[in-house]
Amino acid sequence: MNDIRRTILWVIFGFSMVLLWDQWQIHNGKQATFFPNPASKAAVAPATAVSASAEVPVAAVTPGQAPVPSPAAAVASERFEVNTDVLKLTFDTQGGALVRTEFLQYLDSNDKTRNFVLLDDTKDRYYQAQTGLIGGAAPDSFPTHKSVMAVSGDKSLKDGQDELKIIFTSQDTGGIKLVKTYTLRRAAYDIAVKHEVINTGATALNPQLYLQLVRDGNKPVGESSFYSTFTGPAVYTELKKYQKVEFSDIKKGKADFEKESTNGYIAMVQHYFASAWILPPDVKRTFSLDARDVGATVADCCYRATMITPLETVAPGQTKAVEAKLFVGPQEEKKLEALAPGMELVKDYGWLTILAKPLYWLLDKLHGFIQNWGWSIVALVLLLKIAFYWLNAKAYASMAKMKAVNPRIMEMRERLKDNPQQMQQEMMKIYREEKVNPMGGCFPIMVQIPVFIALYWVLLSSVEMRNAPWVLWIQDLSSPDPYFILPVVMTLTTLLQTALNPAPPDPLQAKMMWIMPLAFSVMFFFFPSGLVLYWITNNILSIAQQWIINTRMGVPPQFNMPKFK
Repeated sequence: MNDIRRTILWVIFGFSMVLLWDQWQIHNGKQATFFPNPASKAAVAPATAVSASAEVPVAAVTPGQAPVPSPAAAVASERFEVNTDVLKLTFDTQGGALVRTEFLQYLDSNDKTRNFVLLDDTKDRYYQAQTGLIGGAAPDSFPTHKSVMAVSGDKSLKDGQDELKIIFTSQDTGGIKLVKTYTLRRAAYDIAVKHEVINTGATALNPQLYLQLVRDGNKPVGESSFYSTFTGPAVYTELKKYQKVEFSDIKKGKADFEKESTNGYIAMVQHYFASAWILPPDVKRTFSLDARDVGATVADCCYRATMITPLETVAPGQTKAVEAKLFVGPQEEKKLEALAPGMELVKDYGWLTILAKPLYWLLDKLHGFIQNWGWSIVALVLLLKIAFYWLNAKAYASMAKMKAVNPRIMEMRERLKDNPQQMQQEMMKIYREEKVNPMGGCFPIMVQIPVFIALYWVLLSSVEMRNAPWVLWIQDLSSPDPYFILPVVMTLTTLLQTALNPAPPDPLQAKMMWIMPLAFSVMFFFFPSGLVLYWITNNILSIAQQWIINTRMGVPPQFNMPKFK
C-alpha cells in the first residue's frame, strides 16, 4: 500500500514539474515543449493592419444583425485627437468611431515612458468601439460605422471647463441622417453618446441602432503565463447577471449568454481595464457575440460584442434620440459601481466575489489612512491574522503536540518497519494516549484558505496596484520584483515555516514537504510584487504565532531539517 501511494505521489510531482517547465517555456516566448498548440490565426501579427481610413463596406445584413467589415478601396476620412485631463482619444470621421484611447494617468507596464493604450488600430492590435444603423432594405441603406461624417466641436478640455462635445453628422443616406454627439467630462472614463436619427425622407422608417466592440483575440502584451486573468467579452443582465464568454467558445459557436433583455450592457474585459456599451434601463436590446474574418491582419479573426436596440417608427421630418454610454477605462471598483448596475463585475473576482468585495473595501479604507498600497497590504494581512488568531492557535497547538510525540513515532516506525499493520495500530495507540489528532492542525487552516485566496484575487485584480510604489526598489506593486529580493525572502520564510512543522513519519512525505514549497516558490519570481508581499507577510506572522504557541506549550521550537538520503 505504501509503495502504491509513494508511486502516485511521485507521478503527481513529476507531472507538476512538466507543467511548470512548459509554462516557463511559454513565459519566455518559446513554443510549449510538451503540449505545443498550432499557431492561432488570431495570434499572428502580420505586417499590415486594417486601416480605419480604408473603406470597409457593409457585408450582407439581415434586419437585427450588425454589419461586418471587409477590406476594400480607400475613401476620404480624417483622424484627430481629443484631450481631457485623463484621456487622449483618437476619433475617425469614418463612422464617427473611437479608434484609440490613451490613459494619461496609467503607464504602460512594458514601457514606463509611454502611457497605457487600450483601444487601438495598429499592426499589433485591433480594438474599436463602433455604432451605426441597420434595418433598411439593403445592407448600406442607413449610416453605419463606415459612413464618412462631418465633425464639429472642441478638441481639448480647457482649464475651468468641465465637459466638451464632439458632434458627427452623416450625409443623408436612405432618407436618414445620423447625428452622434460625444460628451466627455473632466476626470471621467465614461462618455455619453447621443444618437439622433432624423428622417429626411417622405416615408416612415424603422431603423435599429447597433453598438459594438470589436477586437482581436490576443492576450494583453506582457501578461504572465503564471497567473491567468480573463480576456474576452461579457454580457450582463439582471436576470442572468455577469456572463463571461471565452473567445474559443464564440469561434466554435458554443457561446452561452442571454440574448434579449431590457437592461444590462456588453463589455470587453482584460486585466485591469475594460470597455463597455451601456443603454438606459427599460430599453429593449438584443445581444450577440460572433467571430468574423476581416482579412490578413492581426485582426484576421476579430470578435464582436454587439448590442442592438430597435427605434420606434420614425415618421418623415421626425427625430428619435437614443442616449448611451461608452466606458473605456480602468477597473476602479467604486467608479464602476456608480456607472451602472453590475458594472463593477468586470473586475472579476470569480466565485469568491462574496469574500473578495469586503476585503477590497477594507483594503481601500486602510489605504485612506496609510496612503501607501504596500503598507495597506501588510496591515490587511495583519488584521486577518488577528481575526483568525484562535483558529491558528488551535492548529499550531495540534502541531506542537504532534512535534512532542514525534520521537516516539519515529522510534516505533524504525522498530516495526517490517510489520506495517502493527505499525499502524501502534501509531493510533500513541495518538489516543497522547490525545493527539493528526488532522487537528489542518481543519483550522482549511477554514481560512478561501479568505486568503479571495485576497489573492483582490490584489491580482485591483488596478490601483499598477505603478503603485511601496518602498525603495519596489516602484510598481503590479510588476515582478526587478531584483528578485521579495521572492527570495518569500522562499526563505516558506522553508523556515516548513522547518518549524513536525516532520511526517513517512520519509517520502518528509521529502515532499521540502520539495513542493521550493517548486511552488519558483512561480513567485514572476508574480506581481504586491502578491509576493502579501505572502511574505502571511508567512512571517504565521511563523511568529507558531513560535509563541510552541513556547507556551513547553515544546521548544525546533528546526526539522530535510534528509535526502
